[in-house]
Amino acid sequence: MKKASVRARLGAWALLLALLALWELASRASGVSTLVLPPPSAVMKSLWRGLSTGYLWPHIRATGLELLLGLTLGCLIGFASGVVLAESTLLQRLLKPYIVVSQVVPKLALAPLFIVWFGFGMTSTVVITALICFFPLMENTVTSLQQVDPQRLELFRMLGATRRQTQLRLKLPAGLPGILAGLRVAVVLALVGAVVGEFIGASQGLGALIIASQGMMDTPLMFAVLVVIAALGLLLYEITLAVERRLLLPYTRSS
Repeated sequence: MKKASVRARLGAWALLLALLALWELASRASGVSTLVLPPPSAVMKSLWRGLSTGYLWPHIRATGLELLLGLTLGCLIGFASGVVLAESTLLQRLLKPYIVVSQVVPKLALAPLFIVWFGFGMTSTVVITALICFFPLMENTVTSLQQVDPQRLELFRMLGATRRQTQLRLKLPAGLPGILAGLRVAVVLALVGAVVGEFIGASQGLGALIIASQGMMDTPLMFAVLVVIAALGLLLYEITLAVERRLLLPYTRSS
C-alpha cells in the first residue's frame, strides 16, 4: 500500500509538471499577453517576490485567522446541531427547512447584510465562513448518528443504557467515519467562505488581494494568490486527513 501511495504521489507531481510545461509552452508560442494569461514562470516570479518581500504574509495571516475562527465556530455549531437534531425528530422536522434555506441563499447576496450588521473587517468574514462550513458537518453528523445498527441499539436498550451512554459509547463511535467525512468537506468550504467574505467586506486577506490585483491589472499576482489559496487548502485538507487517520486508528486495528 505504501509503494502504491508513493507511486500515486509521484504520478500526481509528474502530471502537474507536465501541465505546467504545456502551459508555459502554449503561452509563449501563442504570444498571448500576460494580462490575459501569464505563463507559469511569470506567476512563480510574482509569487516569489510577494513572499520574499513580505508583501503576501499579512494577507496570508489574515485569511488564515479568519479561516480558523470561522471553521472552529461553524464546526462547533454544526456538530452540536447534528447531535441535537439526531436525537429529536420533532426538532429536525421543525428546524431543517430553515437550515436548508440558510444554505441555498447565495452567500454573496448575504454579504452586504453581514457588513451592515457586523461592519467591515474580520467579523463579517468569520460569520460567512462559519455559515458556509457548518452545514456539511451537521448533515453528516445527523445521518451518521441515525444509521447505527438497530441490533446494537436494541442491545444497549436491553442492557439499560441511558441515552447519554448510548450516544457516547455507541452512536458517536459508530458514526465517527461519517462525521469526519463531513469535517473534510467543511474544511474545504471554510476556505471558500473566507475568500468570498474578503471579496466584499475586507481590506486585508487573500480575497481582498485578488480584488486589488484585478484593479491593478496585475494578472500574475492574481494567479500567485490563487496558488497560495490552493496550497493553503491542500495543507488544511492533509492535516484533516492526518487527524482522521489518528482518530480512526483504534477502529482499524480492532477490525
